Amino acid sequence: MEKYLFLLIMVPCAAAFTGLGIYAMVRKKPMWFYAGSEVKPWQIRDIPAYNRANGWMWIVFSLGFWAAAVLSLFDVAAAGVLTALTCLVGIPLLVIAYKRIYKKYKA
Repeated sequence: MEKYLFLLIMVPCAAAFTGLGIYAMVRKKPMWFYAGSEVKPWQIRDIPAYNRANGWMWIVFSLGFWAAAVLSLFDVAAAGVLTALTCLVGIPLLVIAYKRIYKKYKA
């Protein structure tokens, strides 16, 4: 029962991050990193490349959640550890990756 509950939580979470990545890739304006921030078009020299890089960043982040969802079918405790690691390590890596992406495409 707990594995299905874990799946019920993890699949929408993973799908949200994957969806965010796909949205970033198809967006015409520059994608922002967090709520409340806005990247102006004049700040980015190659908007499509910037958005693709931003999108891949989110999709790669989502892979930890997808892996945890699949792992939960076999071992819920291990899936919980993987989820925690994805958050604890992944979120700081997101910040670092975004800063590199922004620096690379900054006008």
